[in-house]
Amino acid sequence: MLFSAIGNLLLAWGMKHLPEAMGINPLDYVRAILSPVVALGIALLTLWMLTRMTLMSWADLSVVLPITSFGYVAAAVLGKLCLNEVITLRGWVGIVFIFVGSLVVGTTVHHSHHPAPQPHPESEFEI
Repeated sequence: MLFSAIGNLLLAWGMKHLPEAMGINPLDYVRAILSPVVALGIALLTLWMLTRMTLMSWADLSVVLPITSFGYVAAAVLGKLCLNEVITLRGWVGIVFIFVGSLVVGTTVHHSHHPAPQPHPESEFEI
């Protein structure tokens, strides 16, 4: 979840510190991607996606998504602390709901009924 929160923080910081706002010109996006801070944010978010793919292969979607929502809480706190973003009382209440909901789902016993993986027919070796 840190990959997600820090990746989003770096992406936001990098995009806010570009010399000009994004438009419809594709070259603006290429320049943004080549910015070191934006590139690092994208790299961390890519690692996050790979981590999430792994989690989804191990557990049910109904378990993975609520647990990974801790990343949204961390991103909001990092935005407040590092980017001086304003979070209203209503926003903090929503963040607390996300956090509590994640705790409830994360501490619930889940019984997944995933079938055992079967070998692919083309991977079998015949003599």
